[in-house]
Amino acid sequence: MANPFKNKIALVTGGTGSFGRAVIAPLLARGVREIRIFSRDELKQETMRIDMAEPRLKFIIGDVRSRESVDQATEGANFVFHAAALKQVPSCDFFPMQAVLTNIVGSNNVIESAIAHRVGRVICLSTDKAVYPINAMGMTKGLMEKLAQAGARNRRGDTLVACVRYGNVMHSRGSVIPLFIEQIRSKRPLTVTEPTMTRFLLALPEAIELVIHAFEHAEQGDIFIKKASACSIDVLIEALKALFRSEAPVNVIGMRHGEKIFETLATREEMRNAEDMGDYLRLRMDARDLNYSKYFTEGDRKEVSQDDYTSHNTTRLNVREVQKLLRSLPEVRAALRHPA
Repeated sequence: MANPFKNKIALVTGGTGSFGRAVIAPLLARGVREIRIFSRDELKQETMRIDMAEPRLKFIIGDVRSRESVDQATEGANFVFHAAALKQVPSCDFFPMQAVLTNIVGSNNVIESAIAHRVGRVICLSTDKAVYPINAMGMTKGLMEKLAQAGARNRRGDTLVACVRYGNVMHSRGSVIPLFIEQIRSKRPLTVTEPTMTRFLLALPEAIELVIHAFEHAEQGDIFIKKASACSIDVLIEALKALFRSEAPVNVIGMRHGEKIFETLATREEMRNAEDMGDYLRLRMDARDLNYSKYFTEGDRKEVSQDDYTSHNTTRLNVREVQKLLRSLPEVRAALRHPA
């Protein structure tokens, strides 16, 4: 297909976060004319402006909670990557209305603004926590997915709305790997909530590839998932201690508010209609209308025969395999080169 990015204007909400900073280079390499970095943190924007010194970046102060500021950022854009969100599980549980305002109301503002301004494509970033949610962060992200699919189903014009769903990104802000590395380097005990937990292992470049893949292949209301391996937290700790030659003790502190034992990226009901695309799964939107009466005689006869897709039943890595994966992360390599 022709390069869909060339000479186009991209808007990245939450653009000063881990995803926003990482998606810039791939978009510039694909020839975009302008990338609008939309966020409410002026210090992060100033730091990013100085560090990157890139004339094609345009920085816009605003908040997704304000439809007016979203409209100002959206006007003239060709596509939107919606990454703005409150993501910390405990803080969302303690202040759930704040999660509602950003993750639900803010997402609706972005989707509705994109449709109103005839933006070509909107890709919304979701999370495993939206599946069988047990915390406010996951519940609000699950509703963001429903808003995206409602926008896709009821769209006015040609705006395509789709989502990607992935677990925690390795070494991203607030993730456990940098915490463990800092504890190892400062010779403190490693604080672990529950060693038997499993988590998907996804590097940030893989998350970017997932979003680009969804952008290039999505149809209305799709949710794309990157297949990924996983490991338990105790295996991750063993791998890190081996890499850093540490004998640090482990202090099990108990599960935090809203934590899960394992991550689920797709339910068994979603897996019934999932399209296997090799490295990716496409979960299609249920496009049926509200005329339910006809389904009394014309039901869907597919059986629910598959399991959920989780970090417990995906490929599980051992200590040696996790060490190899950790060595591929530039942040870990930098920490190994410059031990404290």
